[in-house]
Amino acid sequence: MKLSDFDFDLPEALIATRPVRPRPAARLLVAEGAAIADHHVRDLPDLLRAGDRLVLNNTRVIPARLDGVRRRDTAQGPVEARVEVTLIAPTPAGDWRALARPLRKLQAGDRIAFSDRLDAVVTERRADEAVLRFTQTGADFDAALAEAGQMPLPPYIAGRRAADDRDRDDYQTVFATQPGAVAAPTASLHFDDELLATLRARGVTMTEVTLHVGAGTFLPVKADDVRDHRMHAEWGQIGARAADQINATRAAGGRIIPVGTTALRLIESAADEAGRLTPWTGETDIFITPGYRFRITDALMTNFHLPKSTLMMLVAALMGPERIRRVYDHAIAGGYRFFSYGDASLLIPAANPEVRA
Repeated sequence: MKLSDFDFDLPEALIATRPVRPRPAARLLVAEGAAIADHHVRDLPDLLRAGDRLVLNNTRVIPARLDGVRRRDTAQGPVEARVEVTLIAPTPAGDWRALARPLRKLQAGDRIAFSDRLDAVVTERRADEAVLRFTQTGADFDAALAEAGQMPLPPYIAGRRAADDRDRDDYQTVFATQPGAVAAPTASLHFDDELLATLRARGVTMTEVTLHVGAGTFLPVKADDVRDHRMHAEWGQIGARAADQINATRAAGGRIIPVGTTALRLIESAADEAGRLTPWTGETDIFITPGYRFRITDALMTNFHLPKSTLMMLVAALMGPERIRRVYDHAIAGGYRFFSYGDASLLIPAANPEVRA
């Protein structure tokens, strides 16, 4: 498989920089097998069946983008420079891996002041990232980060406008409870409390799992042969109650529908060959491309993805390359809004996996 197999032309005007309000007013393209229909997210209670189970990622995005001033003591006196930092993930030692721009201005021992309440020391500079040790910990760190940080908007939004206070609400799901992500599970941004209540009243059940989405989700695929690409690892957890709920739904004949590719990747990583789950904690770097046999996923709700991205490969694996091409052609012709703040799709593959080829 070549990277060019997952490319398409996307008009720049279709890249959403703000979400619609209210959240369920977003459009929803429903592709079931070969059929395509246009709906809105608010129509989900009429589109799903009693007994279906949505799998929701309850990760919470932290305000991981920071502007700071680096201070280095030299024989000639202190030298300062401005740096922009995006936290990636904590290390086992309690430090933070971070992207930095410009990285070349950092070296071990530098101190970076982000605000009067938040500063860090560079403990290591690697080839493409830095490791920071904050002087604040625990609740003090959380409070200082909330004050100094900004929501880490994806590059295709951040390149068009700066993050602002609206993004602190817009770029967070209504069921986010577990801090640790530096990118949102964006398909879940379309839900509000009223829609969730209506779905439950119609017999659609829900299970929460956690996958902390990392900044690597935005890294481009550079390998021409996609089999040479290496995925970033992300930490996830499926509790005993969640595993039992999903197993019970499958046993009763209900469909398992992850909301977002992050939830899908997590449950596919944890499921055994028979599609059963047990409690699971760890990192996953699962890379799903056409030819993959889905163990537990029956359908997927997801936004529209970047050309030549690993997520385009995932939806092509679920629906089949030719079918997903028709889905995206329909979305572009119909003016659907793309990427993190864009519209959504409900992808229901053909029952026979061979038809997806």
